Amino acid sequence: MAKKPTMKWVKGKWLDLGSKAGKHVQFKEVYDRNTKIYTYEMSIIKVVDGDAGGYRCEVTAKDKSDSCTFEVSVEAAAGEQQDNILEAFKRSGDAGEDAGELDFSALLKKREKKQKVVEEVEVDVFVILKDAKPCDYERIAFEYGITDLRGLLKRLKKMKKVEPKKSEAFLRKLDAAYSVDKGKKIHLSVEVADPNIPVRWLKNGQEIKPSAKYVFESVGNKRTLTINKCNQSDDAAYECVVGEEKSFTEVFVKEPPVTITKPLDDAHTVAGQKVEFEVEVSEEGANVKWMKDGVELNKETAGSRYRFKKDGKRHILIVNEATKDDIGTYHALTNGGESKAELEVEDKELEVLQSIADLTVKAAEQAVFKCEVSDENATGKWLKDGVEVQPSDRVKITHFGRTHKLMIDDVAPSDAGDYSFVPDGYALSLSAKLNFLEIKIAYVPREDPPKIHLDASGRGSDNTITVVAGNKLSLDVEITGEPAPTVCWRKGNQVVSEGEGRVRVESNKSLSSFIIEGAERGDEGLYSISVTNPAGEDTAELTVKIVDVPNPPENVRCTSVGEYSGTITWDPPAFDGGVPIKGYLMERRKVGSPRWTKLNFDVHESTTYEAKRMIEGVLYEMRVFTVNGVGVSQPSATSQPFMPIAPTGEPTRLTVDDVTDTTCALKWRPPEKIGAGGIDGYIIEYCKEGSDQWAQANEEPVGKNQYRVKGLPLGERMLFRVTAVNIAGRSPPATLSQAVTIREVVENPKIRVPRHLRSKLIARVGEKVNLVLPFQGKPRPVATWSKDGVLLEDKTVGTRTSDVDAILFIRSAERTHSGKYTLSVRVEDTLDSADLHIQVVEKPGPPVAVRVADVWGTNAALEWKPPKDDGNCEIIGYTVQKADMKTKDWFTVVEHNRRPGCTVSDLVMGNEYLFRVFSENICGLSVVPGISENTAVVTKTGLSHHRPPFKEMDVNCPPKFTAPLMDRSVVAGYSTAISCAVRGCPKPKITWMKNNMIIGEDPKFMMQNNQGVLTLSIRKPGAFDGGKYSCRAVNDLGEDAVECKLEVHVVQEKGAETKK
Repeated sequence: MAKKPTMKWVKGKWLDLGSKAGKHVQFKEVYDRNTKIYTYEMSIIKVVDGDAGGYRCEVTAKDKSDSCTFEVSVEAAAGEQQDNILEAFKRSGDAGEDAGELDFSALLKKREKKQKVVEEVEVDVFVILKDAKPCDYERIAFEYGITDLRGLLKRLKKMKKVEPKKSEAFLRKLDAAYSVDKGKKIHLSVEVADPNIPVRWLKNGQEIKPSAKYVFESVGNKRTLTINKCNQSDDAAYECVVGEEKSFTEVFVKEPPVTITKPLDDAHTVAGQKVEFEVEVSEEGANVKWMKDGVELNKETAGSRYRFKKDGKRHILIVNEATKDDIGTYHALTNGGESKAELEVEDKELEVLQSIADLTVKAAEQAVFKCEVSDENATGKWLKDGVEVQPSDRVKITHFGRTHKLMIDDVAPSDAGDYSFVPDGYALSLSAKLNFLEIKIAYVPREDPPKIHLDASGRGSDNTITVVAGNKLSLDVEITGEPAPTVCWRKGNQVVSEGEGRVRVESNKSLSSFIIEGAERGDEGLYSISVTNPAGEDTAELTVKIVDVPNPPENVRCTSVGEYSGTITWDPPAFDGGVPIKGYLMERRKVGSPRWTKLNFDVHESTTYEAKRMIEGVLYEMRVFTVNGVGVSQPSATSQPFMPIAPTGEPTRLTVDDVTDTTCALKWRPPEKIGAGGIDGYIIEYCKEGSDQWAQANEEPVGKNQYRVKGLPLGERMLFRVTAVNIAGRSPPATLSQAVTIREVVENPKIRVPRHLRSKLIARVGEKVNLVLPFQGKPRPVATWSKDGVLLEDKTVGTRTSDVDAILFIRSAERTHSGKYTLSVRVEDTLDSADLHIQVVEKPGPPVAVRVADVWGTNAALEWKPPKDDGNCEIIGYTVQKADMKTKDWFTVVEHNRRPGCTVSDLVMGNEYLFRVFSENICGLSVVPGISENTAVVTKTGLSHHRPPFKEMDVNCPPKFTAPLMDRSVVAGYSTAISCAVRGCPKPKITWMKNNMIIGEDPKFMMQNNQGVLTLSIRKPGAFDGGKYSCRAVNDLGEDAVECKLEVHVVQEKGAETKK
């Protein structure tokens, strides 16, 4: 495997052995790097009988997992004694821990007594299991070393049958355990003693609600829970609860093995083709493991060579471009079966499209053998007389696509022979013969000095060649001279190679071609060509200039904005592409929009541009392109977002609010036109009258619409102006129309008493009192407080004075704070004052001297005196309550009584009454009432009542049906019910009959009795369920019966009617 998996060892059903690692259980893992196989081992040191049982190893890798189970049996050594009876608890046979009968034969063997240093106390596990819940069985079995839990449960069940325990609620309880196949349904049934008692079903302690999966049935004394389509989540402990009693059981869900319904087929293919192995299993979503020659195939190890596909029950293994390495046996394995198939791969035949031909060449000529085959990827060897040809400066071997070439320059007599081309991996050989033709001519060799014929047309005087980047440059230079001169191209001191590379030279006898494929900026420079032969030498130089589109502009930014415009500047590109820059193109877009809008179609030569016709308050981005003679550059980096914003209008209603000897307070209103940029603040400036040297009064913009300018010269006439500021700059200033003389104006004091303080202020004890009295006057008035004509010195009453108001506050009012408070405000010799009346009140005390003045008939006259404490306000009434001396419960009889006395009527004769009175003012009723000093006794006038003797009613009666059964006509297959009602005492016994035959515990019928309403429910009736139904009620005083007729109509399908 490519990645280490996670291994888990489990004993029994749930015991993780990883936590038991130590001296008794040891684990080991080995990894083979060659085969990439992990080997895991578990060793049990000093095996004991408790180690016997079922084990399971689980391996997990990413989202896949697999498991394997095995059994471990422990045999006692000869002569060894089994002292623990639990260790001998096993089954007969070899079919597994769930099969066979319990075998106790091992306990009958003779054993020698073994001395132990410490005596262990024998524990009877069956006694523990009897008192334990089913959900605790596994824990107890593990604690005492029990491996065969199912056998132990069956044994426990037999013991319970031997010693049955009577149950008051259950006639028959649930079995100890149930087993069901996955996908099937199971019925759990009990019989209860009371047919009308409700039952509850629990799963793992949680109550089950009726649903399509869980169906509850109640027929007579039988209660049934049906579990439909069982799965692994239904493998749990279940309880049936009746009152305080419970019946327990366990349900085991067995998962059927996944079998292979359609096996694999052998495959035979040609190399390079796709192969598919398909297998079909019995269940959708099942796990299928693929293997090749015993090695597992998965997504991690297979890579792109294999693909796995699932389609319902179909599982497909796809082999992409099969090769010889894919030959072998492929297996598809499930937990219930396996299938295998063989794959054979044959080589693909190679087709010869053009064979090599015989050649006859002269000395110093070039020989070219050429062939063409059908496979572009096929490689091969060239042989001469059976010996492989090796490439050299004179011998060149090329392979391009499907064409293979062998080129021999300056053929010599030794090159003659048989040549062949043999493709690798194919039984194929192409052969041809090279004949050397030798011509002997006696002549005097001619010698001409070499000459370079360089065509300079279309180029500058300095032989400069201009090439656009990415294009191909091919310069053919004619060469003359005898013998043929040797040509050498150089870039600086570096020789340009021939025949290969992006920059190369291709030459023949009279022509030398200098080629640059896909010109780049690095190819720019000075090149030289030199030709030599025995007769002389010639050289020439030329310059290659590479031109390209320029780089984009840099540092694109917005320098200023207007109401509908923005000014953009940028820096020229670092590289102009080798040719002069013609200008720039601009684009803009709204922030967040993918659409760019062109701003100019003719190039703009300057590096500053004013973008117009924009929307105020909208964020924009800009980018710029550079244009030269070659083309247009890539776009520049996007500028920072900017927003067209205009300065606001001038502030309005600028006025002087206050003037002192050194300060002047100004007020104004915001501008009428603000715009999307808002207002960041205001700048206040001032200057002397007749001067134009304005001085700024505030360093930072002021956010409020008022400001006091300080440090002004006394007696000077000053001018003021205010300017609004936002991101677009300053607005036009708002200037005072007239100069202001800096001198404080004397103003007489004047107190302005608020309307709610012109009358008496009433406050309750404990409340807060906070009074604000505004006043005016210049210079700042001197304020004093007095109470009842005396200077206020009470520390519980606080005062505070500002330039424009005075405040009196009391944190917790008391009755002593009541009185007249006077505020006096003085400016020089002028005085003004205002009075405030405060009354602090609370609840009154109780009335005094409450007494019953007279009693006559059922009436009583009460009198009392007003309370000693009226709460510092007028008493507005009294509330009177009465109480019977027997019950002592108080009831209100009179409310808001104005007089100190009242008459209470409608008293009950023979009772004695006590009275209490509450006094009331604007704060409410008094806390403590005044209780009457005496009571009012209402005497009886001789009335008497003789009760008739009580006669107990006899409620016993024979059964009588109050609602009969009604005839019904139903459709077959649709559940129905018939109902009637009966009364009778004692409770009658109910019997349902069909065609005079008693209906027993038939699951098709469900009988219910709810407070005398009898219902018989029939599940999906058929034609045979029709007939006469009757209901009979019987008790000790008689009996009664009713009956009805039920007709069941069978609806026939349209196809069946047509056939008839």
